[in-house]
Amino acid sequence: MATLYTFAESNTRKTWMYLGGFLLFIILLGWIISYLLDSYIILVVAVVWSILTSFFSYWYSDKIVLAIARAKLVAKKDNPELYRIVENLCITAGLPLCKIYIIQEAQPNAFATGRDPSHAALAVTQGLLNRLDRSELEGVIAHELAHIGNRDALLQTIVVILAGIVVLLVDFFFRISFWGGFRRRGNRNNRAGAILLVISLIFIILAPFLAQLIKLAISRKREFLADASGALLTRYPEGLASALEKISKDPTPMRTASNSTAHLYIYSPFKGRQNQSWLTKLFMTHPPVEERIKALRGMKT
Repeated sequence: MATLYTFAESNTRKTWMYLGGFLLFIILLGWIISYLLDSYIILVVAVVWSILTSFFSYWYSDKIVLAIARAKLVAKKDNPELYRIVENLCITAGLPLCKIYIIQEAQPNAFATGRDPSHAALAVTQGLLNRLDRSELEGVIAHELAHIGNRDALLQTIVVILAGIVVLLVDFFFRISFWGGFRRRGNRNNRAGAILLVISLIFIILAPFLAQLIKLAISRKREFLADASGALLTRYPEGLASALEKISKDPTPMRTASNSTAHLYIYSPFKGRQNQSWLTKLFMTHPPVEERIKALRGMKT
């Protein structure tokens, strides 16, 4: 039977497989656009611009996210029990103590942010502290610390850069084509060339959609990995499984929920706004909670 160790290793391999596929996808897209426009400078400009803007956001993303969530920094004297739990788990995980924030929301939820373990922050809602018992709270915090330890903020930044490159490439292509910069290579009457042109245009149009799917697939694999890593940290998978059940069943909406930050939370903050259609599941930033609970309860430590 699979263990949490093999489960974590499997999701790590799948993450890098998706990431490698994403890189190949961008190289192919860049080659097609450069070939059709007969100009490789488009690819260079798109890559450089996307990297510069994304890494600027990366350095300040934690402050932006915490401000959007209206999270308030708390000292040890404000909530000593919460501090003790975080301190103990950080020591066990070999991480420096992160800054701790509380969000005055009734919905039970939490997220971690920060560009590296030395600049990390953990935010939990008041509802999470009120609804969960100690073992469940430890499970949630361990999950969020796993995101910090696994460098998920850095990985997600890389994925955002790659997705941004796709969008920029497609945008540049259509802008330049609109202004008459489109020059197809070869014989214009060549039937094979015309077929290649049509296929290339279809690929270019679908590229942002495909990039978003790959981005979401990587995000969902990191959630599974954080679940497994958090369970290994506490040595009690049932704590996190039980916490996920309570969080998913709580109907309380979150006033500060935002599409730009929803993927950071341990569970989607948009309670009551989701249906279970296949299209909704396709674009979910988190795997279905039933699958996460089943995986946790099916793994041995």
